[in-house]
Amino acid sequence: MSATEATHGDEPHTGGTGQRLNWLRAGVLGANDGIVSVASLVVGVAGATTDNSALLVAGLAGLVGGAISMALGEYVSVSSQRDTERALIEKEREELRTMPEEELAELAGLYRQRGLSEQTAQQVAIELTEHDALSAHLEVELGIDQHDLVNPWHAALSSAISFTIGALLPLLAILLPPPAWRVPVTFAAVLLALAATGLISARVGGASATRASVRLVIGGAVALLVTWLIGTLLGTTGVV
Repeated sequence: MSATEATHGDEPHTGGTGQRLNWLRAGVLGANDGIVSVASLVVGVAGATTDNSALLVAGLAGLVGGAISMALGEYVSVSSQRDTERALIEKEREELRTMPEEELAELAGLYRQRGLSEQTAQQVAIELTEHDALSAHLEVELGIDQHDLVNPWHAALSSAISFTIGALLPLLAILLPPPAWRVPVTFAAVLLALAATGLISARVGGASATRASVRLVIGGAVALLVTWLIGTLLGTTGVV
C-alpha cells in the first residue's frame, strides 16, 4: 500500500471521530437544555405552591414535552442535512460520469491549493481517481464521507435521551428535599450541573473551560431567579 493510499484510507476514520465529537457536543447541549428548562419550570411552580402533585405534573410535562421537541427538531434538522448530502453525492457522481477529465483536473487543482506541487497533485489525483473517484472528490471538495452520513434517528434519540437525563436532575432536586429546602437545593444542584456541562462542552470544543462554565452558571441562575420570583409573585397574589 502506498503512502497516498494509506493517508486516504485514514480519512473516513478521521471524519467518524469528528462526527462522534459533534454528537457528544450535541448531547451535552441537550442535557444543558433539559437542566435549565425543567429547573426553571419547577422552581417557578415551587415559588407559587408547595404541592407535590403540582410540582410533579409540571416537571414531567416539561420533561416529556421538551424531550419530544428536542427529538423532533433534531430529526428534522439532520434529515435535511442528510438529504442535502445525498443530493451532493448524486451530483458529484453524475459529474464524474459525464465529465471525468474535467473532474480529474479539478481534483488535481484542489490538491495544488493544499500545497502540493503540480506534478505531485496530478499523480495523487490520478491514483485516488483510480482507487475511488467519488470518495476522493467528496472528501476533498465537500468534506463528505458517503459511508458515514448522519443518521436522523440516532440524532433524535440522542437528543431525547440527553434532554431527559438533564431534566431528571432538577425534577428530583425539587421533589426529594423537605419543602423549605426545595428551592435552595435545586438552585445548588442545577448550578453545579451547569458548571459541569460547561466544562465538558469546553473540553470537547477546545475552548476556555472557565468562561464556558461561568456563562452557563450565570445564565442558569438568572433563569431560575426570574421564574422563582414570578411564581412567588403569582402565588402571593392568589393568581394560582
